[in-house]
Amino acid sequence: MRMIMKIKIIDLPKIEDPRGNLSVIEKDTVPFAIKRVYYLYDVPSGAERGGHAHIVQSAFLVALSGSFDVILNDGVGEQVITLNRPNKGLLIPEGVWRELKNFSSGSVCLVVSSGEFDETDYIRDFEDFVKTKSLY
Repeated sequence: MRMIMKIKIIDLPKIEDPRGNLSVIEKDTVPFAIKRVYYLYDVPSGAERGGHAHIVQSAFLVALSGSFDVILNDGVGEQVITLNRPNKGLLIPEGVWRELKNFSSGSVCLVVSSGEFDETDYIRDFEDFVKTKSLY
């Protein structure tokens, strides 16, 4: 399987304690200044999220609970990453199409973003995304 360039699994610090584990995301964890944090939860069985690429924003996804698949496409090939551990996150740079599928019951997806919401930064049609890739 072809690996998509620039995506990266990042191990989060895991502080183990008999009272419960703790992981942290801070300025040195991700390679960008954190501008927005949001999370997806109560995703119905069979539902999909994502279905877009960003022009300039990067994102860092963590499965805080449960699991889900992230289908990534760079306009040339596709790669599937399963997130299912709260101390591992997926760095998705700008210019990569992402779809989130196969959410387990009770899953929570945390998204840390390099930018505030800006509709003009989204490419929401896959064919348009592929066309932008052919320009390079």
